[in-house]
Amino acid sequence: MFFLIKYLIRLWRRRQQPQQPAETEPEASSREPRTRARRVAPAGPSAAARGPLAVLAHELRYDLKTSLRNPRARFVTFLFPVLLLVIFNSAFGGGHTNIAGQQITLARFYVPGIMTLSIVMGSYGMLVQSITVLRETGVLKRRRATPVPPGILIAGQALTTVVTVGITVAILLAVAKVGYGIGFAPGAIAAIACTGVLATLACACVGFLVSSLIGSPEAAMPVVQATMLPLWFLSGVFIPMSNLSAGLRAVGDAFPVEHAANSLHLASVSSSFGGALDGTDLLVLAAWALGAAALAAWRFSWLPSTAKA
Repeated sequence: MFFLIKYLIRLWRRRQQPQQPAETEPEASSREPRTRARRVAPAGPSAAARGPLAVLAHELRYDLKTSLRNPRARFVTFLFPVLLLVIFNSAFGGGHTNIAGQQITLARFYVPGIMTLSIVMGSYGMLVQSITVLRETGVLKRRRATPVPPGILIAGQALTTVVTVGITVAILLAVAKVGYGIGFAPGAIAAIACTGVLATLACACVGFLVSSLIGSPEAAMPVVQATMLPLWFLSGVFIPMSNLSAGLRAVGDAFPVEHAANSLHLASVSSSFGGALDGTDLLVLAAWALGAAALAAWRFSWLPSTAKA
């Protein structure tokens, strides 16, 4: 009864209030969108107004989000190298081999080997496929029409590969330490970072070059597999170089994968920064990066292969 009386009183008071004129309603509704628009207005200048570094940071953030939101890319980039490390160490980790005159277990040998594999897959394999798909589907053509300079677009892709590969290498180092007790000295980790960045840039430049030679998205994966798989066995990734013949070692030595693997293997048995770096390997990686970048800039196209510029 109390609630019924309270409801009737509220209803009577509502009827006693004067009604607003109808002509004021459009004015109020017209003011609401303007108020709402002012609330969502940007608080500061855009990335383009802040300079090229801000545009590059914006492009890097966009490319990273695009890469990390792809489930297949996350598995291949982050989980697949860890699975390989676990499988190889569980099956063959008890053996021994020689690196730089030191005898080590195969469990330690496979850690820098799988690091090399993750660098090549993350920078070369994924980049060849993504650039080919973006170009042949017309995405690169539409992005080229934006005010963003082409150098920013390319640099964003290259830096994205460096960041993703760095995350993968850090995960492998953590798994090796926690799961198998295989640690690296601080100087060796710094050398691994330097070698990894240079190897990633070299493989990324090769990836831009190879993507310019592929005419369809369907051909990207077979080309990547055909070029990567033989090098795993000729470059000291799965098999120690001392177990290969002189002819096979000469073939592997002609490609950057062997030099990246050799530098990372050297870091696995060295405790100092200088002792974990090989000048010849770094020069070869730098030469591959510069040569592939020059050829990729000459061959690179923003248009699909079926389009006529």
